[in-house]
Amino acid sequence: MDLIESIKANAKRNLQRIVLAEGTEERTIKAADQAIAEGIADIILLGNKAKIDELAQNFGLKNISKATVIDPENNPRADEYAKLLFELRQAKGMTMEEAQKLVKNPLYLGCLIIKNGDADGEVAGAMNATSNVLRPALQIIKMKKGISVVSGAFLLLTGKEEFGEKGMFLFADCAVTPNPTAQQLAEIAVVSASTAKTLGGFEPRVAMLSFSTKGSAKNECVDKVQEATKIAKEMAPELTLDGEFQADAAIVPSVGKQKAPGSCIQGDANVLVFPTLDAGNISYKLAQRMSGGVALGPILQGMAAPVNDLSRGCTPDEIVKMIAITANQAMGK
Repeated sequence: MDLIESIKANAKRNLQRIVLAEGTEERTIKAADQAIAEGIADIILLGNKAKIDELAQNFGLKNISKATVIDPENNPRADEYAKLLFELRQAKGMTMEEAQKLVKNPLYLGCLIIKNGDADGEVAGAMNATSNVLRPALQIIKMKKGISVVSGAFLLLTGKEEFGEKGMFLFADCAVTPNPTAQQLAEIAVVSASTAKTLGGFEPRVAMLSFSTKGSAKNECVDKVQEATKIAKEMAPELTLDGEFQADAAIVPSVGKQKAPGSCIQGDANVLVFPTLDAGNISYKLAQRMSGGVALGPILQGMAAPVNDLSRGCTPDEIVKMIAITANQAMGK
């Protein structure tokens, strides 16, 4: 069974309630139909019911009737959600009138549904920018305890079984935070380990990457990774985590043993934490293309409940995969 099928199978065993905020978007409604047919989640579609029914009929979709449809413009629980939003944001200056207006915005409503305990996760972004998806999530759902930064991870299936976890890696941060501080980098390492275990199904071995291995170079960039490694070990002493490593010392056993003797990571890392977004984004794309592998993501990490952002060029099948991933995250949150 490949990884995505394993993720789907796990989702089927413990159905989660996943909100699709863009319920009248063509690819999203097709993905909802497929997800329901495969039985990987209980789907909540946000949008006008008549429009959703029309689209389902036009596309020949047979399963949309099993979804819960909530119309943000005509929601009988709008006052309840507006009150919740007002309570969450009044200290930031939000008025009740503003809250009542925002609950008609599907991206805000989706997060409020989760915050209120009426759903477990959300997938959006097929027709919205990342900033629009993240803003209400950060304001309403907020971060996990002890975490202050959102990061984006990719599960990379390289097919090269001699590396990582039989060819599988988790790369982070590849999508969100351009230049994390040492504290943020440590937090990214800890949540990435959790993502690897929840979605990849493997015990994480975390390498904090740099252009230096164990002090072989002196630079403020190296200092940051060294400090992040120290903080991450204090945050999660049970983790197999070490740094700083050059990439070859992290993933090639013969090099790791030579460059970092005595380390708990001996060239066998399966979670790679990059010092900047530049490094992470460039590396996962190179690794994917050069290996001919598959990259699943970005998987957003660090929030108290999962909210995942889609590429605006996504396909229905990619949305289905992200629904399954979000469901698995919700189980392990």
